[in-house]
Amino acid sequence: MADEIEAEEELPDEQNQKVVEQEHLDLKVYTLINQDLSGYVEDIQDSYARVRLVTTEAMIADKRELVHSGFIFSAASFCAAAAINKPNTILAVAKCNFLAPIKVGDEIVFEARALHNATRKRNVSVTGTLLGRIKVFESEFSFVVTDKHPLSLTMQTE
Repeated sequence: MADEIEAEEELPDEQNQKVVEQEHLDLKVYTLINQDLSGYVEDIQDSYARVRLVTTEAMIADKRELVHSGFIFSAASFCAAAAINKPNTILAVAKCNFLAPIKVGDEIVFEARALHNATRKRNVSVTGTLLGRIKVFESEFSFVVTDKHPLSLTMQTE
């Protein structure tokens, strides 16, 4: 029985490698997000992040293996939040351009740059590229960084 529990806790080699590679990253936002569906953080620096999304059959929207745009959006917004990398970061506004269809097996690299860090409102520019050169996504995100978790905030009534 103990052997079965140990076996269940072990990660597949590929997933374990991603976890090991990410140990040096100090991700402070969306720490429990499913990175299989929202992409893996490859790099975080001051006001910058890079996320790689490998599209899978779990993302299929139709019989021709078109990937649903919601997965692309999720990876891009995750990358944008990682560029801010502050707890209690809430997406407020998204202006997105989906520039090309994505199919199962495509790998998209998202790069995000936070445009300023001085206020609670943060604007982040994100691009997504396929094969390192084909731009397939671009966006401007606006986030709000709060002192408390967003679900702990109370609404004021007049």
